[in-house]
Amino acid sequence: MTDPRSSAADATRAPMAPQDPASGRNGLYILHDAAIEATARPDGTFAQEIYLDGQRLIDKARYAGGGLDEAILENLRSFDGFRRMVHRIGISVHAHGNEKSTVFFTIHNRGKSGRFESGTRLRFPCPADGSESLLTLEDYDWSPDDEVPGKFAFEFERAGVLATANIIFYLHDGYPVPESIPEPPVDFGSESYRRMIEKSLLNKGNNKRLKTAIEKAKRGEPVTIAYIGGSITQGAGAVPLSANCYAYRSYDLFKRWFVPSGGDSVRFIKAGVGGTPSELGIVRYERDVLRDGTVEPDIVIVEFAVNDADDETKGSCYESLVLKALAGGNKPAVILLFSVFMNDWNLQDRLAPIGWHYQLPMVSVKDAVVEQFRLSKADGNVISKRQFFYDIYHPTNAGHKIMSDCLGWLFEVTDRSAADGEDLPTDKPPLIGNGYVGTRLLDRMNADGIARIHPGGFQETDAELQMAELDDHSYGTPLFPHNWMHTAESGNPSFKMTIRSRRLILVFKDSGSHDFGTANIWVDGQLKRTADPHQVNWTHCHAVLLYDEEDVREHTIEIAMAEGNEDKRFTILGFGYVP
Repeated sequence: MTDPRSSAADATRAPMAPQDPASGRNGLYILHDAAIEATARPDGTFAQEIYLDGQRLIDKARYAGGGLDEAILENLRSFDGFRRMVHRIGISVHAHGNEKSTVFFTIHNRGKSGRFESGTRLRFPCPADGSESLLTLEDYDWSPDDEVPGKFAFEFERAGVLATANIIFYLHDGYPVPESIPEPPVDFGSESYRRMIEKSLLNKGNNKRLKTAIEKAKRGEPVTIAYIGGSITQGAGAVPLSANCYAYRSYDLFKRWFVPSGGDSVRFIKAGVGGTPSELGIVRYERDVLRDGTVEPDIVIVEFAVNDADDETKGSCYESLVLKALAGGNKPAVILLFSVFMNDWNLQDRLAPIGWHYQLPMVSVKDAVVEQFRLSKADGNVISKRQFFYDIYHPTNAGHKIMSDCLGWLFEVTDRSAADGEDLPTDKPPLIGNGYVGTRLLDRMNADGIARIHPGGFQETDAELQMAELDDHSYGTPLFPHNWMHTAESGNPSFKMTIRSRRLILVFKDSGSHDFGTANIWVDGQLKRTADPHQVNWTHCHAVLLYDEEDVREHTIEIAMAEGNEDKRFTILGFGYVP
């Protein structure tokens, strides 16, 4: 039933509290035997970043370091507290295989005057043989502008290097760190593991379409499995991402189970984009999943259960996306997958009723793992949160494997069940809404014939874009490259667009750079909203709803830099419109 593949990262153990080899001071793990991967970055480096700002450093300390005093966690909220508490940092990197390349460890603090532009940056070499390098904080000059620790990074000489890394904060006296009891590796072959996986099957659903895809695969006929979702579908937390993400692992499992001789008749389409909801998913579905009409999936897995809190349509875009997928030419099976955050939260209660409504197969990772998280090993715990989660949002390799095995259980149950005689219902009245089924992407490349556009001061094209590893690629693909960008030299003329449509979604670029500023958006002469690219503070695709009407009529959209931001950048990535 389960995929037997495993790795060192699949079997993470809880750490023992380390001690500074020179002073004997207590140590606090921030990373413990964490799998890292050298990934090509837009600046030409090959690196693995560990972001620390916001709540991230505190969460890493809390879950990697075990039960900690709140005073210790509070000190991690600022760089002043960090300096007060941390004596030095221990860093070790063990490159896998025969890799001999040098590794550079980088610290980048966020600055008070410029979040990304100021703040101390330190970069120094570390051996890749697993030995520990020690960085004593008092040996370095730190900027008075340092506000919070921003990120650590491991930089390699080439892409694709895999390694295991540890980062330890050795603390000054007076900051005790408790020892953690080591956890045994996860037993993926146990009966208790199998029972946990079986709990994930929220609904078998009408199996006609999924059975059809499985039978096609068994005959050696071409089958396409597509995945759309957020960062978990993109593969965040998996190392290497391209091979250990749940999407690839479940595709590979399907192929090995059902394709004669494990052939290449099954195609893999992965379209996960970090930090984005189904409101953006419906805009990019035809481009990223259907590849502008060149792909007809047989199976579509939809994973937005932890991303849709920011969906302004409160489920209408999600239901529309499901219906859009169901209407595909191959009559694809649509599977709803509900992932989960470390705080046991997801939107399953909002989204699962859509699955029940259309009799869809549904797989809940939350139902599989959350209950057993609360148990001791003696009472039935299979995997701890520390083992399942890479950070508070994303799974480790072990977590991705569990997600894959949950999908595998649905495949197995469907394969051994009799086929349903009738197809599932797709013509029922919508449960929440279906008004976005016809959403199409409008960007700089295809705007002619759809809308009348006068770009004004938005003449340039932004090339520094959010990237996503599509399909089985280890490299990132820039998202929304056909955009309109305002720059400091553009002047004040506004972007104007006239379009006939029922509904319109604007997609603009978030950024952490102070070069970017705020823009005002008018619809038919009325100020509709102000778009702030610093709301998220990282390079990111941000979808916002401009209007939602039942009838088609002509609208005029105007976008201009807000007062005091005329010399800033702002990027209109594109629009999703319903004709």
